[in-house]
Amino acid sequence: MSAPNDGYGGYPPAPQQHGQPSPYGDQAQGYEAASSPPPSAAGAPAADHGRKKKRAYAAQAFEVGQGGNVAAVGGQPPVAGQFGAPQPLTPGYGGYPAQDPQAVPAYGGAAAYGAPQPGVPVTGAAGYQAPEPYYPGAAPGAAPGVAGITSSMSGMQLGTGAGAQPAQPAAAQPRPVALNQLYPTDLLNQPFNVSELDLPPPPIILPPNSSVTPSPDANCPPKYVRSTLNAVPTTHSLLKKSKLPFALVIQPYASLHDLDDPVPIVQDQVISRCRRCRSYINPYVTFLDHGHRWRCNMCNLTNDVPQAFDWDAAAQKSVDRWQRHELNHAVVEFVAPQEYMVRPPQPLVYLFLFDVSYAAVSTGLLATSARTILDSLNRIPNADRRTRLGFIAVDSSLHYFSVPKDSEENGETSMLVVSDLDEPFLPVPQELLVPLTECRQNIENFLAKLPDMFVNNQNNGSCMGSALRAGHKLISPLGGKIVVLSASLPNVGYGKLEMREDKKLLGTSKENGLLQTQNSFYKSFAVECSKNQVSIDMFLFSSQYQDVASLSNLPRYTGGQTWFYPGWNAGRPEDAIKFASEFSDYLSSEIGLEAVLRVRATTGLRMSTFYGNFFNRSSDLCAFPAFPRDQCYVVEVAIDESLTKNIVCMQTAVLHTTCNGERRIRVMTLALPTTTNLADVYASADQCAITTYFTHKAVEKALGSGLDAARDSLQTKITELLQTFRKELAGGSMGGGLQFPSNLRGLPILFLGLIKHVGLRKSAQIPSDLRSAALAQLSTLPLPLLMQYIYPHLYSLHDMPDNAGIPDPETSQIVLPPPLNLSSERFVSYGLYLIDDGQTQFLWVGRDAVPQLLADVFGVSDRTQLHVGKGTLPELDNDFNERVRAVIHKSRDHQSRGVGSIILPHLYIVREDGEPSLKLWAQTLLVEDRADQGMSFQQWIGTLREKVVQ
Repeated sequence: MSAPNDGYGGYPPAPQQHGQPSPYGDQAQGYEAASSPPPSAAGAPAADHGRKKKRAYAAQAFEVGQGGNVAAVGGQPPVAGQFGAPQPLTPGYGGYPAQDPQAVPAYGGAAAYGAPQPGVPVTGAAGYQAPEPYYPGAAPGAAPGVAGITSSMSGMQLGTGAGAQPAQPAAAQPRPVALNQLYPTDLLNQPFNVSELDLPPPPIILPPNSSVTPSPDANCPPKYVRSTLNAVPTTHSLLKKSKLPFALVIQPYASLHDLDDPVPIVQDQVISRCRRCRSYINPYVTFLDHGHRWRCNMCNLTNDVPQAFDWDAAAQKSVDRWQRHELNHAVVEFVAPQEYMVRPPQPLVYLFLFDVSYAAVSTGLLATSARTILDSLNRIPNADRRTRLGFIAVDSSLHYFSVPKDSEENGETSMLVVSDLDEPFLPVPQELLVPLTECRQNIENFLAKLPDMFVNNQNNGSCMGSALRAGHKLISPLGGKIVVLSASLPNVGYGKLEMREDKKLLGTSKENGLLQTQNSFYKSFAVECSKNQVSIDMFLFSSQYQDVASLSNLPRYTGGQTWFYPGWNAGRPEDAIKFASEFSDYLSSEIGLEAVLRVRATTGLRMSTFYGNFFNRSSDLCAFPAFPRDQCYVVEVAIDESLTKNIVCMQTAVLHTTCNGERRIRVMTLALPTTTNLADVYASADQCAITTYFTHKAVEKALGSGLDAARDSLQTKITELLQTFRKELAGGSMGGGLQFPSNLRGLPILFLGLIKHVGLRKSAQIPSDLRSAALAQLSTLPLPLLMQYIYPHLYSLHDMPDNAGIPDPETSQIVLPPPLNLSSERFVSYGLYLIDDGQTQFLWVGRDAVPQLLADVFGVSDRTQLHVGKGTLPELDNDFNERVRAVIHKSRDHQSRGVGSIILPHLYIVREDGEPSLKLWAQTLLVEDRADQGMSFQQWIGTLREKVVQ
């Protein structure tokens, strides 16, 4: 498992010395005295955090250039001009103009989405290097070619999101607007630097004065809407020729709670919309006739400006139009007037379906879920005091609970059992859905007693299908959420499922049948729920087969989500804490209700296909009984007629009722430049958005045509893109390499990660429940979390830079070590590594880890005393333990990446010479290694080159 000789990322190896010290640390003292101190960061005195310890942990790393972070802690300084070497005044990513670090923070005050980790030096002094701009013309002082124009254009990105600067004087502006410059790179000879996956997408370069105000927030930030192409071909034929997809990745919310991601709210209910296409007024309209009329930027129709647009009715005075949020911000929320409501706003309703069969009681699921709801009652949104809760317990019968109001004298909750599963009736229509505010005391009493009511239940039946129908009947007059907590296969009544898992089918073409719905009830019932504004979330816990493939249809068509906890048991504190934390965050999330999403666009563009968890009610309207905060959606865009304007706009609107009963419209407007040039299209393509689009396509293909077809389609697509680039833009020749644009360098590795992902990988070892749950995640995760799920993060901890694991003095955010390529070549036998795919974290302990490292991190003196498997790190009173825990914690920080998520990953401690199955599981995340039936990254690139050159 030693590293290749050329040092990480092409750094020159340090010279081999005689009398090599042993990695065990017993000679580390003598070595330490002899070695010269590592160069400190940029000439500043280096912090002393853990320096002595670190040398003892990784004695060899300084000499041989093996440790993942060796460059950061004192190998030879890289030669300027090498990959990863520090550059004078590095231009930005892919030769794009570098962002000014002091630029305005992004919309909502957070750091720009996708920006490098705050506090991590990106210039290559201490810590890690910025990806070197290995492209002709990108070096400082290069000839003023198109790249030069690109740089000079950076000051003119009027309204291109955070950090945009006001337009320069007219004289300084070059006539044509140069879009992003194309920089080819050789995939065979220039190693891929994983930190590139965290870079922002290619900038959107709009012509000067595209927006009506010079606001830096006039264009939609990428955390809400990302386009696969940041320069749009003007014709369908050019798009077809490029072989690139044109799609939007839409994530309307960037956190679970409004406080964490404030969006400007237009309170006055003056909503100006185009009479013809119904687009909302936005920063890209044009005012005419002395400001009395405005021309729609979507369909060109001229509309009157509402009289109240410049008048503050509350203060009874005129206001400055140019200060209005909708003309300055691409993302706004309007408070909707009466005409946007079909009926009074519905209250927030949660109906809990508890599995009380033997499996659920014996694993502690019933007790843990009841306790978590009890502890989370204050977190459930209830600002308007209308929130209602209901409870049904399910085994082979239905148990309804009627909770009286706190004011009633006899405050006992009564249980009503219904055993007729064919036509389950509601024993009492009222008192089954009760207002949280009026029944708070009795709800608390009921939840405290619930586990004891079924403590001796030996019943193995589950009539969950019948319970769902009963729940639907109960809440459909109002609408709301049905929350299913189940540890068994529904085996009686409606929607009854059979045990159909067969190990002999796994890995064969017949495996596809196991990923299909077993009973049509689950699709047809879900569509029925959607019509009645009922959304379903599934929390599934079985250690046996549970048929996730069938059950996940309920959330898929109702805007819900499937959470899967295989082999869960409350007896393990880690299991109980994970579920309780996630379930509590889930209950606290400020979901929208009765929501619809629609995307409008400039004439000539049409939304053709929609992906995600919702029901497509008409050709372009997506319906969500409840709108979640932690999912994203993909919309494919078709070019129906030639685009004549130099910019196009796409506007996403989500009409919804907030948790506290207010009808609102969230509007997100994205403007993109158009081009007739294929090179511009490729230079502005966003590799992460493209991967998200093809992930959704692959999941659809896997469920429709099978796993083989899904994997083949991914390989065919990446080959097609490489061939197109070679033929159209690389002059047909590849030399001995494999050319691709620098901004798309990550695509081959992301596609390989997707093909090797547990949801799609060819294997006879993956249970179908695990696969189905992974496919559900792949089709809903927000983009930053999806990238990590496909290509996990790997950090080397034993030799991390001195600033890693401690707060950055400027941002007070914990600094992460530089990410490494997912290859066992990055591992040394005495190392400590964190592998994190966002759902699971592995702490990998090398077989030669020195006793000092084990003592500092785990509090044990010997590897054999290490508790392997699911666990937590002890809190020890030493600097290094604190830093390792900080890195593990920071790696889980969703909010800093502009996404909402309830996921709290399990931490597994893996010993290199320990439990083989655990080790094998961790190694499946090393995407660049050869494993199971998958090829290594080198083989993959070789295969692609053969196919391209054919």
